[in-house]
Formats: sequence, C-alpha cells, structure tokens
Amino acid sequence: MNVLAVGCHPDDLEIGCGGTLAKLAKQGHNVTMAHVANGNKGHRTIPPETLRDIRKEEARQAGALIGAEVVSLDIPDLSVKADQDELIEALVSLIRRVRPDYIITHPPEDYMKDHMEVSRAVFDASFAASISHYAPDSAFPFHDKVPPIYYMDTLAGVGFLPTEYVDVTDEIEVKIAMNDSHQSQIKWLYEHDGIDFLDFVRTVSKFRGLQCGAGYAEGFKACQAWPRIPTQRLLP
Repeated sequence: MNVLAVGCHPDDLEIGCGGTLAKLAKQGHNVTMAHVANGNKGHRTIPPETLRDIRKEEARQAGALIGAEVVSLDIPDLSVKADQDELIEALVSLIRRVRPDYIITHPPEDYMKDHMEVSRAVFDASFAASISHYAPDSAFPFHDKVPPIYYMDTLAGVGFLPTEYVDVTDEIEVKIAMNDSHQSQIKWLYEHDGIDFLDFVRTVSKFRGLQCGAGYAEGFKACQAWPRIPTQRLLP
C-alpha cells in the first residue's frame, strides 16, 4: 500500500504515529511523511530562518530511519489556514502524486490551531484530489479514490479515546530514535522546561499499550464520513 501521513510540524508524526509508520515500512508498504508547517517558531532563541533549516534536516533524518520519503510544505508556524487555496492545492498535488490507500493526520480537535487546521485541510484536500476538474492542470492525474483517514493521538492523549490500536512493541525503540532525531526540540524542552520528551513519548505509548493488552501501542480514530469507511482493516 501507499500510506501518506500528514502532520503539522516536524516531529508531530514521530510522536503520534512513528511506531505505526515504522511497522508499515517494515512490512514493505510505501510511507510518505509530510509536514505542513516548517517549525520555524518552535524555539525561543534560535532565529526562525535558522530553525526552519535545522528542523527540516531533523525530519529528514527521522524519516530515513524507516526509509520513508519526507516532504515539507514549508508554511511558517502559526500561519496554517485550511481555507487557503494554496494549501489545499499543495496537498492535492501531494495526494495525487502519492496516491495513498489511506492517510494518517491530526484529529479535528487538538491542543493548538495549526494542528486543527491541518486536520481540516487534509479532509478537504483528500476529497478535492479525486475531482478531475479541480486543479486540472496539476502535474498528476486525479486520485481514483477518496482515501480513508485515520486520526492519530493528541499530545499526551488528552481528550482522545482511540477506537483502533496498533501494537508497536517491536517498533518502540525506532519510534524513540525517530523522536530523538529532533534534537532542537528535545534539548530545549529538557533544558528550559524540565521535560524529558523521549520518556514522555515512551510513557504515552506504554499507556496506550495498557489499554489494548500490548507492551506499547499507538491509538487512532477512523474518520467516519462517507465514502471513507473501509470494510477491511488497513492499519497494521
């Protein structure tokens, strides 16, 4: 299968579904990791333009650990708006190129606006990508399906009750390594906020594992909108 994961910032996918993406890649599926925002405002002392380049390289390194393609739409932090045609068109082009069997992204309700805007934009763009007369001059033909969407966990699992789980016990260490690639965030959170973010990620995965009888797990909710409801299980 072709699986497209769309997160807001570099590291969001690694946090929410890194183990699942690693498992999919290990099973031989094609995994594309896209982040919409470039993470340029996610630090108090590193200038935005410098941080943008640092975070792009960190995302590339994280994806390389599982052999995933990594794509950046390069929108500045706090400037993501689902009603912008440019964002929808960029996502449509990506979806038409990747031709995903399903998409993983943020849930509609999350802890910050950028995440929620990405969720809405992915929902809208994944439908538009199947419409032949939308952006007919696109470099890629329209997608022949409206792909199912799976919403990944919120940060710390707050307000999110999964309906599906993926056992990532065998992938937990590569998930941690993927997150560890984002040193500009890991070091800042530890030095300035006292947060051991790698332990944070491991703890949430352990908690989701307790819910479903696995050592470590990641939780998801399927988007329940026609015609996105498959009869078969698509998550690994």
